[in-house]
Amino acid sequence: MSPRLNVVVGITGGIAAYKAVGVIRLLVLAGHDVHVVATEAALRFVGRPTLEAISRNIVHSDLYEGVAQVRHVAIGQAADLIVVAPATANTIAKLSVGLADDLLTNTILASTAPLVIAPAMHTEMWRNPATMANVALLRSRGITLVGPGSGQLTGADSGRGRMAEPEEIVSVAMSVAARADATSARDLVGRRILISAGGTREPLDPVRFIGNRSSGRQGIALATVAAERGAEVTLIGANLEIPVPVNLDFHAVSTAQELAEAMHEHAETADVVIMAAAVADYRPAKVQPGKIKKEQQGDALDLRLVRNPDILTELAARRRPGQVVIGFAAETESDPAALLELGRAKVRRKGADLLVLNTVGWSEGFASEDNAIVVINGVGDIVGEAAGSKLTVAARILDLLP
Repeated sequence: MSPRLNVVVGITGGIAAYKAVGVIRLLVLAGHDVHVVATEAALRFVGRPTLEAISRNIVHSDLYEGVAQVRHVAIGQAADLIVVAPATANTIAKLSVGLADDLLTNTILASTAPLVIAPAMHTEMWRNPATMANVALLRSRGITLVGPGSGQLTGADSGRGRMAEPEEIVSVAMSVAARADATSARDLVGRRILISAGGTREPLDPVRFIGNRSSGRQGIALATVAAERGAEVTLIGANLEIPVPVNLDFHAVSTAQELAEAMHEHAETADVVIMAAAVADYRPAKVQPGKIKKEQQGDALDLRLVRNPDILTELAARRRPGQVVIGFAAETESDPAALLELGRAKVRRKGADLLVLNTVGWSEGFASEDNAIVVINGVGDIVGEAAGSKLTVAARILDLLP
């Protein structure tokens, strides 16, 4: 049974505030002590009596109430977990710059507890460059976002911006709390972990390249969690699409050959090597010094490709006694049994200690916030599985380290 947590549920002023009642109810039914901090705008959408009846605690909303008890600080200090659902674009903006002009933002700023936020807003607001920049900044600080999903919004509008369902929010929040509990143990202190992330790009000319859709999210999540758990982390990133936490030893590369050189150099002193980057199997045999002109090529362009080095196989072959090598296998095979067979053949061929299998496609795996994996060992036995946010998946992979 999971431990009883002191959970603060923050509610901000959006129409999705009514769904926060479901989040509170699920947390209470799971045995947690839930304290609601609502903004004044939130209480225009859902009433205080409802929130107090469901949470079984009084609702806090006034920054200047309980001044003698320094309540604007005390609530955050006592929290084991903070969940903001819904989180409006306005609240996300305030959190990104550390503003604290109401009780909820004061509570968050005064807390060291894990923070999970569930954005909810209209599609145009979600896609606004300001919101995207704020979200990226929050993620770089280790804050977990759940959603938003796509669906019916206010009125006749529909699209991306719908708040995640209460069940999903609570599930992710509990995973984050469990990960934070494991992190507090600092179980990786003294271990040196080398991680690759992102996707390599092989140039055709100064303008174009052959690449893939890997954003680097899973590799960065692995590096983030490993560092939180006390490891000395080196991250080799190929064309990453999200910010890298400032506490990591980071080295940027672009091509497969550059990645291979960096990985071999840093693997010499690593205890664990994790190849999470998506590496191009082939590169152009010749890189054109100038832009390829379609007027000169005609209706067809023929390219000759040559194989890139198999970095994972080389790392496994050269590993020192006691060094652990973990690879990733991203496949488009959707059948679990067939995926497992592909993974078993690959782990035997590569020689890795562990292989992380996941399905990728047009809308899953690459560039998404979530992942689902199966981990097999060197003889093909399943040793672990995980699904959820990439931070949650990263924590499960690191749990499997010998």
